[in-house]
Amino acid sequence: MYDLASKCSVLLAKDFVHSAFTVILNEETRNSRSLYVEMNQTVITIYPRLKISKMYNFSFMEENCQVLDQSLENSTMNSRQGTNKIEVSDQKGVSVSCDFQYDLCTVTLAGWHHGVSAGLLGTNDNEAGNEWMVPNGSFTDNVQEFTQSWQVNKCSLVQKKEKPCPITAKQNICKVFFEEPHSLLR
Repeated sequence: MYDLASKCSVLLAKDFVHSAFTVILNEETRNSRSLYVEMNQTVITIYPRLKISKMYNFSFMEENCQVLDQSLENSTMNSRQGTNKIEVSDQKGVSVSCDFQYDLCTVTLAGWHHGVSAGLLGTNDNEAGNEWMVPNGSFTDNVQEFTQSWQVNKCSLVQKKEKPCPITAKQNICKVFFEEPHSLLR
């Protein structure tokens, strides 16, 4: 157990073999955090302190790009939301749940995902000696170096002021893919 000293978005866990899932802890404005979960072309962003979540299913988007928020009726990802808890999972044994009352989120991986993931949550291979692996495959015992190695964005202390402009449906798609702090395409 360690304190996350970074105020940047960091990769918690990613399947680097099959790309079955990605979990990122995003640092939002005003010291608020969100959890970005990607599975089966579906993205859910969970805001534990606000007790809300947003879902996007990129496989349902049509050429006109009119709708971003989609129901998960035809998705291979399941979602359950209770009064104080949300859980998302897929048929391949990946589950992410957040308990809003306790501000606690968990990531659970079935045995099928043994040893295929890496990130701040470790390598998931039951080997204590390689939990502090950095992206280049080397190891560290320094918490700050370990945390910084898994950052997914560049952090700056000064926020840039952007000129607001009207957003069309296509601009909104571009924003999700290229401007959102959690986007892997940013």
